[in-house]
Amino acid sequence: MQKPQRSPSGHPASRSHRCATAFLALTALAVLSPRQAQAYGDPAAGHELATTWCSGCHQVDPRAQVLATDAAPSFQAIAALPSTTLLSIQAFLRTTHDVMPNFRLTEPQIDNVGAYILEIRTRPPG
Repeated sequence: MQKPQRSPSGHPASRSHRCATAFLALTALAVLSPRQAQAYGDPAAGHELATTWCSGCHQVDPRAQVLATDAAPSFQAIAALPSTTLLSIQAFLRTTHDVMPNFRLTEPQIDNVGAYILEIRTRPPG
């Protein structure tokens, strides 16, 4: 005979309690899913904004043949970093910088630039 599962407090866990816990865990995973988070924002609008404001220092378009400057990483290099997520891009663009202009972007603009950078990661080379 199987022993009943116990809750963290040591009491037998009811089936409804286990189902509720599983549901909450799955909901949290869905909410925190990188794919869903990265689908937030408009990549086309982010590309347009980045081309206008960022291309003086960053190579914005991976297909471009000319680097803007050696001092700033390309958007493709940023996208390739394992630490690059929508959340990390949002935090970076909301923070002041010593070596980068402090553009005052709106929340939708930040989300759009983030969506564009993350879209670069999923593009086939070339």
